[in-house]
Amino acid sequence: QVRLVESGGGSVQAGDSLRLSCAASSHIFSNSAMAWFRQAPGKEREFVAAIKWSDATAYYADSVKGRFTISRDSAKNTMYLQIDRLKPQDTAVYYCAQDEFVLRVTTTGAEYENWGQGTQVTVSS
Repeated sequence: QVRLVESGGGSVQAGDSLRLSCAASSHIFSNSAMAWFRQAPGKEREFVAAIKWSDATAYYADSVKGRFTISRDSAKNTMYLQIDRLKPQDTAVYYCAQDEFVLRVTTTGAEYENWGQGTQVTVSS
């Protein structure tokens, strides 16, 4: 089973940028999809963005379009999430996840088999 490790979170000011990374412990096959989810205090986990590993096609939640950019480096088995113009409502634990065999990229967390431990992002106003 692939182990996923997130990094790059921190405490920042509104308007700042962060780049989160998700490193996989082994090769990510091209038939996978990788995604970012987040969970704010007292709220349910929500989909943020996903990427097809084969061709880097990206998908975003409407709430983050234009500020978040998902990307991947297949040679490094690493996925990234660039977050610009951070807002206090972006405060959450950000998790990366892998859907090992994807027919259609999904925003449903239950479809993803492997999860990281999360990285905290805190945005103050």
